Amino acid sequence: MYIYADNAGTTKMSPVAIDAMTKCMNEVFGNPSSLHSTGQRAAEVLQKAREDVAEALGADFNEIYFTSGGSEADNQAIRSAALFGAKKGKKHLISTKIEHHAVLHTLKKLEREGFEVTLLDVGADGIVDPADVEKAIREDTALVTIMYANNEIGTLQPIDEIAKICKEKKVTFHTDAVQAVGHVPVNVHAQNIDMLSLSGHKFHGPKGIGVLYVRKGVPLFNLIEGGAQERGRRAGTENVPGIVGFGVAADLSMKNMEANQKKETELRDYLIGQIEANFPNSKLNGSRSNRLPNNVNFSFPFIEGESLLIMLDMKGICASSGSACTSGSLDPSHVLLAIGLKHEEAHGSLRLTLSEDSTKEEMD
Repeated sequence: MYIYADNAGTTKMSPVAIDAMTKCMNEVFGNPSSLHSTGQRAAEVLQKAREDVAEALGADFNEIYFTSGGSEADNQAIRSAALFGAKKGKKHLISTKIEHHAVLHTLKKLEREGFEVTLLDVGADGIVDPADVEKAIREDTALVTIMYANNEIGTLQPIDEIAKICKEKKVTFHTDAVQAVGHVPVNVHAQNIDMLSLSGHKFHGPKGIGVLYVRKGVPLFNLIEGGAQERGRRAGTENVPGIVGFGVAADLSMKNMEANQKKETELRDYLIGQIEANFPNSKLNGSRSNRLPNNVNFSFPFIEGESLLIMLDMKGICASSGSACTSGSLDPSHVLLAIGLKHEEAHGSLRLTLSEDSTKEEMD
């Protein structure tokens, strides 16, 4: 038996995306910055992928910047807003206690550089109250950064309400949407999102390629210097095959989203029901309904999560206890502690994340 239930860690690449990347590597190997025909052919496929990603997000193509992944996109967005804000005397940043470490560690570094950071509490369901966001905003607030969907417990945040508040207060709003894009509808213009981060390997695209969406007019500072690529905002020869695979995967995820959501939600709820029926001491973490369609996160008393994962793996079941980025840490999940779990409860957590390829037989 083999069951893959760690799609929040990474998804299996789409065969269509693999084929597109292979064709690109064989036939479109030029440097997009070169003026000759081979280079310009690469520039054309790069532009096509940019347009596909923009369409998937409800953005304009010239608001899309390719990065190495979600972490780089988070770093560039947050540092850009902070540095621009500092020029205007605004050095206050707002986020939550359950963000991905790409956000939290960036904010911690900015604190050491003289910025003030407010990390908001969330409820027991992992949801931040928009009223708390509004109360935290000050005259010197440069940025609010709140994730769209939590990578551990799958909680969906009230992004529309938060973004509206930020727009009214004239504060830049960024969201880490790495877990959300490709799984739930996102429209950056309609939702008043100023900056958004995403990563290709979360929706059947390749690893090592991501996107930072930046609304026209929002200033962006460089993390990487040395070239004019990405309209001068991210130096380095573009990863054209990765970008092509990303574009194809984004396009497919949008076209299949409604059907995938329906199937994954049914399987998710079935799995939650079966776990609760068979393990009465178990505790579902996060909101029961306001969560990603593919996320199931439970805590089990008297059990170490690492031991549980090893035993599951011996049975052919791939799962996780939380973020893959902190899998080497022995500390309990900061997300689970933030929603009120005790240390021993947080240590016994299990995250099962499904895909459209999951089946009811696998859930059983």
